[in-house]
Amino acid sequence: MQRISTIVLTKNEEKNIERCLKSVVKFSDELIVVDCYSDDDTVEIARRFTENVYQNAWPGFSRQREYALSKTKNDWVLWIDADEEVSPGLADEIAALDFSVDGYFLARLVHYLGAWIRHCGWYPDHTMRLFNKRKGRFSDSIVHETFKVQGKTKRLDHPLFHYPYRDISHHLVKINSYADLAALQMAKWGKKPSVSSALSHCLAKFFKMYLVKRGFLDGRRGLVISVLGSYYVFLKYIKHWEKTRIAATAR
Repeated sequence: MQRISTIVLTKNEEKNIERCLKSVVKFSDELIVVDCYSDDDTVEIARRFTENVYQNAWPGFSRQREYALSKTKNDWVLWIDADEEVSPGLADEIAALDFSVDGYFLARLVHYLGAWIRHCGWYPDHTMRLFNKRKGRFSDSIVHETFKVQGKTKRLDHPLFHYPYRDISHHLVKINSYADLAALQMAKWGKKPSVSSALSHCLAKFFKMYLVKRGFLDGRRGLVISVLGSYYVFLKYIKHWEKTRIAATAR
């Protein structure tokens, strides 16, 4: 079996970090926690699991993950967020891997408002999380960054549990934050903003999440997720439009 380094980024994650780190100790030969100067008990809790706790000012998602990656000693790395948990089945699956490829996609299963969400496009949401660091790199995206593997990949069967939102208010705070970053990313890509495109993409997103991705099968939670998902899309487009207008006025 290959030796695995697990990397986790934190910022005021005292409610999540213990659950996260407990879930990876079975197969991790090294735990790397990079904290962005938390003012709660995150660091103290993390140090119960590892001495490799570093603090680094926030340079952006990709660069912070690259910083964490630079601290690892092993070629194989698991990237996990503090609000995620490796399921028992996934831990066993990772422990039994033959590492015959260069990277493994994990399926995330989200817990939202007291239930597991299996539709709306939220599941299986395969994402590259276990990889040979010599076979790729993190994307330079401002938000929703990924590790791009240059080589063969596979999907693992068991899920990575995800607890992204404490409640709807927390969901809305995150939507606003990610919409700001997404608007910057759109500007970087040179996309042209308009109110009409914000509306059309918003409506298309709701249609996709609630009907195409069968969000209605998740009941009332599926409706809430689909509405807020479409709101996020509207917000990032309208923020991009707003920032462009402000920039044009300032010239």
